[in-house]
Amino acid sequence: VAIDLAKAGDQVAKARAAFLTPICKYYGTETGMKVADRGIQIHGGMGVIEETGAAQFARDVRVTAIYEGTNGIQAMDLVGRKLMDGGEAAFDLLDEIEAGATGDLGAILKPMAQALRKTTEDILALEMNDRFGGAVPYLMAFTRVLGAHYHAKAAATGDKTRQSLAHYHLTRLLPEAHGMMAQARCGSGGLYDLSPDDLAA
Repeated sequence: VAIDLAKAGDQVAKARAAFLTPICKYYGTETGMKVADRGIQIHGGMGVIEETGAAQFARDVRVTAIYEGTNGIQAMDLVGRKLMDGGEAAFDLLDEIEAGATGDLGAILKPMAQALRKTTEDILALEMNDRFGGAVPYLMAFTRVLGAHYHAKAAATGDKTRQSLAHYHLTRLLPEAHGMMAQARCGSGGLYDLSPDDLAA
């Protein structure tokens, strides 16, 4: 989606593509690593035995969170360069999410999108180092809200499978965004309170 929008030519579309790029890169690769890890887990002790192939998937997918900018750098880019427009691209996307939040699922999604809007405003008011301190949880919160938005849109087609998936995401995964947003607003507070000497055995 981000790549296609980047070629569209429209400045709004380009801003949307730029904003979505670190989110998509982070979420896709983190999810890939979790799936590969679960693939080992469900095999039990056999998961680490080469014959199953599960361990190879885990080794192969690990690099995806590193190349093209590590996921931490992607998160810093999101709260840094991608918010240099004063949050315009973020707020445009949240406008779209809130406008599309209808029905029972929308009643769950809309308050969370509004909370993410407030969190974005709070992030914008922080100094850059404090933004960086909350960058990863802020990006993760956006993935939860975006995922809920697209699941709700898919569910609106009436497809029963899509409706079940949407219900699962909005009732079990979306609530995690509350904690993520709380972390994002903490900034860098407490991150540098301990020195390496304090952590030495």
